[in-house]
Amino acid sequence: MKVLLMYPDRDFDPKSELPANEIALTQDLELETLWDAMADGDPFLYGIARPAVLLGLTDPDEIVYRQRVLTDCLEHEEVVRQMYALAIEAIQSERKVNWLMSSASPDRILYRSVEILKLQVAVLRRLRQLAEETAGSFQSDGFTRFFAMLQQELDDDYLQTVERHLQALSFRRGVLISAALAKGNKGSGYVVRTPRRRRWTEQLPLGKRPASFTFQIPPRDDRGFLALANIRNRGINPVSNSIARSAEHVKSFFDMVRSELAFYLGCLNLHERLDEKAEPTCLPIPLPVGRSVIDARGLYDVCLALHVDERVVGNELGADDKSLVLITGANQGGKSTLLRGVGVAQLMMQSGMFIGAEAFRANVCEGIFTHFKREEDTSMERGKLDEELSRMSDIAEAIAPNCLLLCNESFASTNEREGPEIARQVVRALLEKGIKIFFVTHMFDLASGFHAQGLRTALFLRAERKPDGTRTFRITEGEPLSTSFGGDSYRRIFG
Repeated sequence: MKVLLMYPDRDFDPKSELPANEIALTQDLELETLWDAMADGDPFLYGIARPAVLLGLTDPDEIVYRQRVLTDCLEHEEVVRQMYALAIEAIQSERKVNWLMSSASPDRILYRSVEILKLQVAVLRRLRQLAEETAGSFQSDGFTRFFAMLQQELDDDYLQTVERHLQALSFRRGVLISAALAKGNKGSGYVVRTPRRRRWTEQLPLGKRPASFTFQIPPRDDRGFLALANIRNRGINPVSNSIARSAEHVKSFFDMVRSELAFYLGCLNLHERLDEKAEPTCLPIPLPVGRSVIDARGLYDVCLALHVDERVVGNELGADDKSLVLITGANQGGKSTLLRGVGVAQLMMQSGMFIGAEAFRANVCEGIFTHFKREEDTSMERGKLDEELSRMSDIAEAIAPNCLLLCNESFASTNEREGPEIARQVVRALLEKGIKIFFVTHMFDLASGFHAQGLRTALFLRAERKPDGTRTFRITEGEPLSTSFGGDSYRRIFG
């Protein structure tokens, strides 16, 4: 049985290899905050949210598939949480009979597996009943197929048949085993048989019964009972292995149900947190790889919104057909916040989630990379510029066309002549390779140099500042200025 709530044609594997730059992405975009909100204190939800966000999709159809499943989850949260609870109950059924594993004999393994399957079948029945009661109110292809599978493959006849077999495997009246004689009169070819139902005439005292030979082991014959136990174990060993595999198969189904629903539960937890603050959310419109598109209304950094008590300022962003977006302006004006907002929104969109905005559409990217300024290396093994160049070299080796690069004050650690020149050459080389770049900088020479070229594929944004020095935290279109108004920060700190 397939779950297929994350992909239309395959299972979600949370153990898949993560991108090589996942540490930098996590640090620069503060993704720990996002995953903590999704987990809501549950380590398992955290363990699913992290790979789900980092292993983004690049097919818009697959993104929309998840979005529709997520829409169903948002509209029927109680049902989804009930299904998740049933999956956990089935998985934990194994713990309820763990005490039976004091011995690894076939007899013990069989008994334990039968007991586990009985509990699992009871949960399967309740899951199917929940599907029958609620299937009509779900609209997504994922849930429609999932509920149909439950109703078709787990009908009453099937479940009753399974329960009858499990009852028979309890062997309450003993085990009927056949065997052949091998060399030295040793038994071979042991097979567990289904007892033949005797006719009613055979059950009468005078009824004719088939010929048989029996023997009894004396009560104190320990070796005889041991030999009989060995025969029994040899006979039921194939059966116990088969039933153990069946129990593991059912458990793997519930494991997948839990894992795939965990992602959507994380989304529900996050949505609840943002809704409590009245922050807007929307399902973004993913566009195919190729044309560079990003258009947003009310875009904000979700991770920042989760950190502060008040509502955060959203921004408008229209960067269709723009492969370079240069953001300049006043210090502490919201430039880095917008940069993180773009990165987090792109990751959330490509994982099939809602995003923090009133409206958002963008092309999917083959990969997302960040190059943010770092604190001074306390070990003093190398300078800040060396460290920046090393990280950019790693990015250059991994990045490919149709990727997104977010740079925050890159190469600002050197002087006003070297820094802009290094950044200019790096940006030009990456643009030629078809890479979309968002670059926050206070280096006027860099920004004004690109502005002077009049590039149609470049967009220049500037952090808004009122005449009295007040920051509105809005980013608007505007040409670079020769000052970042650092004096405002000095006056605010030192009066």
